[in-house]
Amino acid sequence: MELLIQQLLNGLTVGSVYSLVALGLTLVYGILHIPNFAHGALYMMGGYVTLTMMNQAGLPYWLSIIISMIAIGLLGVLMERLVFYPLRDAPPLHDKIAAIGILLFLEAFAQFVWGADYQTMSTPYGNVINVLGLTLTMQRVLIIVSTIVIMFLLYFFLKKTFIGASIIAMSQNREGANLVGINTNKVAMMTFMISGSLAALAASLASPINLVFPGMGHLVILKAFVIIILGGMGSIPGAIIGGYILGFSESLGATYICKRVLNIFQRTNRYMWFQKLEMTADLNRNKASRP
Repeated sequence: MELLIQQLLNGLTVGSVYSLVALGLTLVYGILHIPNFAHGALYMMGGYVTLTMMNQAGLPYWLSIIISMIAIGLLGVLMERLVFYPLRDAPPLHDKIAAIGILLFLEAFAQFVWGADYQTMSTPYGNVINVLGLTLTMQRVLIIVSTIVIMFLLYFFLKKTFIGASIIAMSQNREGANLVGINTNKVAMMTFMISGSLAALAASLASPINLVFPGMGHLVILKAFVIIILGGMGSIPGAIIGGYILGFSESLGATYICKRVLNIFQRTNRYMWFQKLEMTADLNRNKASRP
């Protein structure tokens, strides 16, 4: 029972990171209907900016995260203005090619500036706590709590502010939002700002328990697309629920399903080994019985 609860907590941690990344991705898709393949690169850049602020500038962990969120948010705005906005009337394939181009450029840039080596990020929340026989690090607790707080703040922003209502209106009908006086350009810029900031926050929270390297966004963005497809393209509640479903599935599957598969594999190997021994013994007996 303790193992099950432990894995559920691990799934909650992983699902929180996935949900943050998927939220930014689904926001962009909701207003522009663009699958932003470069979102994983923003995640990666967020981790590197936080790491640089801590190691090179000597800033505290939380201040480094805030600077990273602002910087990557502005990078998202720059992407929207310089790449996606000029392609607004182009065929849909052009947006996808441009997003992949940004992804490759940012990865090459990160490798040029920070190198290709794996790097670790320190955290002031690395101490381990034991609660009712369960082992947790404060960093994992921080990930869970921070994600829940951000989700509530994002919900309040979208439901209770004019800009949030404009984002929802634009996701439902871009032309109609433009007709009623909503500045769609500013809404698009704000959405990319939020998307980049969420990616930077997710990377900054997850990097102390993982590693920072140029390809760190590959697997995350692949899973983020699975999540938004699972939860519905452009659906914010779907991105949250899908993120936690994937997180729990990974955690529980790695603990229970993989063990059973490994046991089956080991039993199969043992059976084949015994069969081989029996065949070898039979062959030796046949040789010995010959005149």
